[in-house]
Amino acid sequence: MSDKTETTLNMMRTGDSGVVVHMTGGRHMINRLDALGIRQGKRITKLSSMFMKGPVTIKFDEVQVAIGYRMSNEIVVKLD
Repeated sequence: MSDKTETTLNMMRTGDSGVVVHMTGGRHMINRLDALGIRQGKRITKLSSMFMKGPVTIKFDEVQVAIGYRMSNEIVVKLD
């Protein structure tokens, strides 16, 4: 049995992949993430993050998206 860990997108290391388990935060933020294509069950890979609470770049469905630090802290991912 494999041990799969849940963590926030911010805490993932560059190159880590996983599936979005849930998103915390208000309805506006969840709607914004949904409009970007980031939703529960989506497989994502963290490509990069910036120092001092800068944006986080992720890849999913052959698309790259940069999202803000606060938003990325609200996305919970189950790591592969």
